[in-house]
Amino acid sequence: MVAFSGKVMDDNYPDGVSEPELTGYSEKELPGIFEKDEYRILIVADKYQTGFDQPLLQTMYVDKKLSGVKAVQTLSRLNRTCPGKEDTFVLDFANDRQTILDSFQPYYEVTTVTEETDVNHLYDLKARLDQFQVFREREIDAFANVYFDPGTRLDHPKHQKYLYSFTDPAVDRFRAIEDADKQEEFKKGLRSWTNLYAFLAQIMPFIDPEFEKFYAYAKLLQTRLPKRELSESLHLDDEVALEYYRLQKIKEGAIELQKGEEGKLSGTSEAGLKRAKEEEALLSEIISVLNDRFGTAFAEADKLFFDQIEAELLDDETLKTQAKVNKLDTFKYAFNDKFIDKLIERMDQNQEIFEKILEDKAFGDLVKELLMKKIYNKLNE
Repeated sequence: MVAFSGKVMDDNYPDGVSEPELTGYSEKELPGIFEKDEYRILIVADKYQTGFDQPLLQTMYVDKKLSGVKAVQTLSRLNRTCPGKEDTFVLDFANDRQTILDSFQPYYEVTTVTEETDVNHLYDLKARLDQFQVFREREIDAFANVYFDPGTRLDHPKHQKYLYSFTDPAVDRFRAIEDADKQEEFKKGLRSWTNLYAFLAQIMPFIDPEFEKFYAYAKLLQTRLPKRELSESLHLDDEVALEYYRLQKIKEGAIELQKGEEGKLSGTSEAGLKRAKEEEALLSEIISVLNDRFGTAFAEADKLFFDQIEAELLDDETLKTQAKVNKLDTFKYAFNDKFIDKLIERMDQNQEIFEKILEDKAFGDLVKELLMKKIYNKLNE
């Protein structure tokens, strides 16, 4: 079985094919169908890394970078008990043992929350999203009337097209926002609001039906907003081909979690709200920020990778000129292209950071932002 969101395009399906079209089952049916004897293997990308409680899962093959809570959530798909299931097995092609150990340790034995999640933040963030004037209440109401109608089939193309039509005006208004930073702020806020509401709705009742309607609407809207991924700047053609591949067994064994240590987690307090940030930061501080925010384990030695990219960007004549005649929000367009060029040139020097920047949009955006402000300030000193 395969599970994925959206559509996949290849030679056999030039117009794209969805999961239900490929499997012959709806997304809701697939977990039950997977229990049948003829389906023993399930291939996923991001889907089902969380919220998929299937006791029959026993073995997992991992071929993507995982860290922090994402690693815990993904590997924990195997820990459901089932009669006859005596053990579990993970074959990992992409992660080192220390990263997985560091990811699980905070949740082992005692875990405390250092800062409680503020429910009022849900209202503050919604008020901030309203200020962008991207969506309208009447459009949300019209969407909800169809979405929550028992006769609506969310996997039916006709009904999907109908629901999409209610988000079209919001997408057009979003495109009309000229400031790219404002667009990103809105998208980040919308994503933070839906994540926070989904979390809070599990542990406390909400009597406001407007929130439930907006949640359903926002989930669809955020998938339809234009995306500008870091990887979109990379154009690979037939000149790039895989010529050599080596499979090597590195280690085998168990990861021993330490007893007597207390883990600490932070609650949600200001996610999605833009705050003033320190404009300059040493590269060692950048490494620290990235590790703290994303649960990575980059060391001081990794600073050299950023040191070299920074030095080359500071020597770039185009960036020197652009920094002198443009404000920061305009300078970033020239910076982004140069940054990608330098990143690709040095990809062999630190493959882990290179892949993390390309595969994790939030991580890549933060790296760009920190370096861009640092370069811009230095060129204007």
